[in-house]
Formats: sequence, C-alpha cells, structure tokens
Amino acid sequence: MLAQIVSLQLGSAVAKGAYGQVGPTALAGMRLGFAALVLWVLVRPRLTRLTAHQWWAAAGLGVVLAGMNAAYFQAIRHLPLGVAATLELLGPLTLALLLARRAAHLLAGLLALAGVLLLAVPGGALSGAGIAAGAAAALCRAGYVVLNQRVGRLFPGWDGLTVALGIGACLLVPVAAVADGRSVAAHPHVLGTGVLVALLSSLIPYSLDLLALRRIGARGFGVLLALGPAVGAGVGFAVLGERLGPRECAAMALVVAAGAWSVRTGE
Repeated sequence: MLAQIVSLQLGSAVAKGAYGQVGPTALAGMRLGFAALVLWVLVRPRLTRLTAHQWWAAAGLGVVLAGMNAAYFQAIRHLPLGVAATLELLGPLTLALLLARRAAHLLAGLLALAGVLLLAVPGGALSGAGIAAGAAAALCRAGYVVLNQRVGRLFPGWDGLTVALGIGACLLVPVAAVADGRSVAAHPHVLGTGVLVALLSSLIPYSLDLLALRRIGARGFGVLLALGPAVGAGVGFAVLGERLGPRECAAMALVVAAGAWSVRTGE
C-alpha cells in the first residue's frame, strides 16, 4: 500500500509539473493510454477465453478508471496534491464506513471522514471547481475499490486489469485527443512525460492495488488509503513547492491518524 501511494503521488507531481504545456485531460489520456499499451504488450490476454461475467467486470472497471483519471487530474489542476488526495479519499472512506462491522472500524472511518469534510467547510480558499472534481474522483475511487477487488477474484494473474485498462483507454484517449490534441502536437516532448506518468500513476499503483485487494478487504483498503494525503502533501512540498494552511494540515492529520488506527486495530 505504501509503495502504491508513493508511486501515485510522484506521478501526480510529474503530471502537474507539465500543466503549463498541456491540459489535465491530455495527461489523463496519456496516463491511461500508455499504461494500457505497456501492460497489454506484457500480458497479452486471451480475449476469446473470457466469460460474460469477466467481460462485464473488466468493462465496469475500465469505465471507472477513465472517469477517475479525468476527474483526479482536473482536481490537481486546481488544488494542492495533498488536498486533492484527501478529497479523493471521501469515496473509499464512505465505503469503509458502510462495510464496518466493529466499533473500532467505524470510529476509524468516521475520524478519517471528519478530516476529509474539514477541507470542504465554508470560508476556505479552496477552488470550487477543484472540490467538485475531487468529489467526482472520490465517487469513482469507491467504485474502483469494489470493482478492482472483483476483477482480482475473477481473473488469474493480470489479465483482468489489462483488459480494464484497455477499455478505459479506448474511452478516454479519444476525448483527450479532441480536447487537447493540438497542445500535445505543439509540445511532442510531453509524450515522454506521459509515459513516465503512466508508469508511476497507473501501471505500478494499479498492479499493487490488485495484489493488495487479494489479501485485504475493501474496508481495510479504503482506510489505508488515508496515508495518501500525507505523502501527497510531502511530494507537493518537495517537488512543486506547494504550501498548506493550518486547516488543510489539521484535516490531513485526522485522516492519517485514522489510517494508523485502522492498521493497529487490524482488518
């Protein structure tokens, strides 16, 4: 989980650093497209052997991946990395609350949820568009946790993730080409940035997610993602020079404390 979070936030920082040349939709499309291409070459799934249940599960995950990538890259355009990562947690944390079966699990989820909601209280200086994009990413992230776990159970190896990434890329790449294709053509070197973002933000994290969700439940996975805001804030500070105010720091502290508590109380 920690390796997944670090890789994802580093990839987000690389992507955000290129926003002066291309837009978030283009980078989201490159992220998903290159990740799908690399994994397809490595895995080469046999599509003719897939059952209807496998196709539906992979298609659902692909749709969610396309939406999650587009929404999150819009969120980090308007918000610091740590804040965007915290907002995205709203989906998995709500899922964790719904799946809680012990008081400790419920309290850990509520603590993390309080931190997320603290970011959206009135009077803050955060972008409304960024908060809306973060909320959309949160909804997609919750669906991602459920569907990725299902794909991991239905498919052997990496076939399911490969098919899902391919479907997501087929949905998002044409949209990215129409929305921001001219900017990419004017700055072709950003294709190299897109490959790096795909590896750091998609291929490595999604593969590690699949491994993690085969070992822990969706509830524990959702709360452990609470480590993301702290890592995101650290990467944003170190790589992009982003600063956070007391309210944002307090919100992330609550979320990280909930993640630590969840680990201590166990699955």
